[in-house]
Amino acid sequence: MKFLFIIQGEGRGHLTQAISLAEMLGRHGHTVTEVLVGKSNSRDVPSFFRERIGAPIRIYDAPSFVFKKNKMHIDKLRTFLFNLSPDKIRKYGKSIETIYKHLKNNVPDAVINFYELLPGLMYLRYKIDIPLISIGHQFMLKHPDYQFGKDDSQNMMILRLHALLTGISASKILALSFYPMKDYLREKLTVMPPLLRKEVLEIQPSNGDYILGYMLNTGYLNEVQKWHEKHPDINLHFFWDKKDADNELVIDKNLTMHQINDKKFLQYMSDCQGYITTAGFESVCEALFLGKMLMLIPAHLEQEINAADAASIHGGVVGNSFDLSVLLDYIQQGSGFDVEGFRRWVLSAEELFIRELEEITQK
Repeated sequence: MKFLFIIQGEGRGHLTQAISLAEMLGRHGHTVTEVLVGKSNSRDVPSFFRERIGAPIRIYDAPSFVFKKNKMHIDKLRTFLFNLSPDKIRKYGKSIETIYKHLKNNVPDAVINFYELLPGLMYLRYKIDIPLISIGHQFMLKHPDYQFGKDDSQNMMILRLHALLTGISASKILALSFYPMKDYLREKLTVMPPLLRKEVLEIQPSNGDYILGYMLNTGYLNEVQKWHEKHPDINLHFFWDKKDADNELVIDKNLTMHQINDKKFLQYMSDCQGYITTAGFESVCEALFLGKMLMLIPAHLEQEINAADAASIHGGVVGNSFDLSVLLDYIQQGSGFDVEGFRRWVLSAEELFIRELEEITQK
């Protein structure tokens, strides 16, 4: 069978999920014919994704976040105004036309959407009889038994609306979860394990003498440097995707910034003492699978939900700044997280995903 992938290209998580699923499909004789990535001009598609996805890549303009001046937190008003400007709406209209053009050229058996907003709108605009399958952890917000994201705040309502629009037109929604839950057939929603790459599943972790971090937003570097000035003997390695940064920026002997690199990041992850991150779902799952102690620093509401979800199963400690002392204390205390149970859940992913995708394409 042939699949067309459409991916939200902001951040690392959806990209690594796509790599994982593409490899699974390949092992079962299926093909990803093309990959469409929606992104803003402020970020590049990482080289590791281009090297690993195994299919032609097409970039198009897609809605994106606008961050505050500190480059740490999302500016909700500016994000709203930026994405609904007449110029942006015209660009997104052209992007929908681009997606449709490539869909007609590929004629896949199914389209797999990794939490991108425009594909569902494209299905509404054009008459398409090819199944659309939507994948993302955010779809857990649609599950009635999911205990997080239930308040009626304005921000939470916007987040739920985004999940609704992103899943619109889907023949099936595959909601990624830290743990098993029953399916919600009313919303065509099936709860699925995280999609981790083969390298993560096969790596042999150890406990080194350094703390690893991943920062999606460069504004956090100031916080890290201030903490490091007070604790210069703690060895720190951080990864980021700053466009104009060197592959390796050595600030001093115990603080190094690395440009995001697939293999290098996983190696540092496997050998770290603890891991601090802005609570992206995929990165958290990788660390939990490797048995790493986690500190989660949410950058926006969606990540706050991820962090609370992970903390509820003893998967990490939540903070509001890059105060690494909190992580060091947490490492000393121990977490009580069920690593083996989580690994069993993750390792069931290939069987469950292949079953779901083959089932829907054969109807």
